[in-house]
Amino acid sequence: MTRFGFLSLALLSLQAFVGTGYAADTEKVAEAEAPTLAVSAEASFPASEIFGVKLVNGHPTQALIAFTNDEPNPVTVNFVGGSLWSLDEQSKNVRNLTATRYAVEIPAKSKESLSYSFATEMHPVDLRLNIAAIMSDSEGHFFTLQAFNGTVSVVEPETSIFDPQIIFLYFFLLACFVGVVYFFYTVWVAPYFPQKRKAGKSSEKKVSAKREIVEETPSPAVASATTYNADWIPAHHINRPEARKVKGGKSKARA
Repeated sequence: MTRFGFLSLALLSLQAFVGTGYAADTEKVAEAEAPTLAVSAEASFPASEIFGVKLVNGHPTQALIAFTNDEPNPVTVNFVGGSLWSLDEQSKNVRNLTATRYAVEIPAKSKESLSYSFATEMHPVDLRLNIAAIMSDSEGHFFTLQAFNGTVSVVEPETSIFDPQIIFLYFFLLACFVGVVYFFYTVWVAPYFPQKRKAGKSSEKKVSAKREIVEETPSPAVASATTYNADWIPAHHINRPEARKVKGGKSKARA
């Protein structure tokens, strides 16, 4: 029983050793067969500051990639792309950036600079930026060439007081504040104050009474016209004679 366990353990160790050796040999063969290019790429950021590269949210970041072709044949830059990775030990891919197609041919023993732009919309954080280019030689073989691999900072854009968005935000907040204050005043404050009586009807009655009094009182011009002095008028004009009754007139009228 002990011998059987020892043989099993030896067999497992041999399988592991053979598998590891076979994997190592496969990697060596792949590295030997993989073609290499005498081409280098280096990315720079013209708008970067002294303290490092900053990716401003909402604003495009421009990277200038300088390619140097030391090959005897021309090479072609097909694509340029990038990605953002975390800075911890187990680096994880946070976001892939936009890949741009160029299809630019670089002659032999020459240099070429290409502009690569991308934008971010993330929370402020420090990340690792990786920019790589996919190249191809004259025979049609493709290669991946790294242009930048460094730490960058994602930051928010600087705000100004005269920014239209900030002005609209202040106006909206002020309107909300005024509405809330008015609501609290009408619901909890206004009922505790004594309410004034409405004097609309009484004032209308007073105005109508004044109008009636004004209409009833005659004007002084009319009063002076109706009053006169009767001392200088003769008596026979004042005392008019009474009309006499005629008897014959009635009988004739009856006949």
